[in-house]
Amino acid sequence: MTDNQGLQADVAGLLLAAGGGRRLGGRPKALLPHRGRPLVEHAVGVLRAAGCARIHVVLGARADEVRDRAELAGCVLVDNPDWAEGMGSSLRAGLASLAGTGVRAALVGLVDQPGIGPAAVARVLGAYEGEKSLVSAAYDGVRGHPVLFGAAHWAGIAETATGDRGARAYLTAHEDRIRLVECADVAEPYDIDTEADLSHLE
Repeated sequence: MTDNQGLQADVAGLLLAAGGGRRLGGRPKALLPHRGRPLVEHAVGVLRAAGCARIHVVLGARADEVRDRAELAGCVLVDNPDWAEGMGSSLRAGLASLAGTGVRAALVGLVDQPGIGPAAVARVLGAYEGEKSLVSAAYDGVRGHPVLFGAAHWAGIAETATGDRGARAYLTAHEDRIRLVECADVAEPYDIDTEADLSHLE
């Protein structure tokens, strides 16, 4: 499908922003300052600029503070009370929040990857074909984020998303069905995980 309005209706952006930043001294990644605003705002802006009209944001650590400090108007905010269990619980909560919305795919991004901008996200979004789509950004051939999961895969992903593995087990089991979209020329897939990584923020 190439019609942009059709894409906007069919694919929702799903931002995982619940982490507590354990290796950052307990500073939630969603609240890290980037270009003068909380990092979660930047990540939502990237999804919007890439063409996601509907965006669900999964919150966890200090969720009330994120709500107060970040401008997230127009987003569906999803609370994950089990955020401390790891990314898997946030992915399950996010996918569950999309059930019954009519959305046919979820484009999943991580709040702590500011080096991945709208160009890479738009490429992955553009590879969507329907509910069976399974698409991943790749960096020099190595699978990374964002990833797009057609609705036909949601139940299987939810069953295997545990701990910090997210959808890794499901994607490994369905490797032959993943469409890789090379993005190394337009994005850098580093994570903000440690104090040293904070140098990437502006």
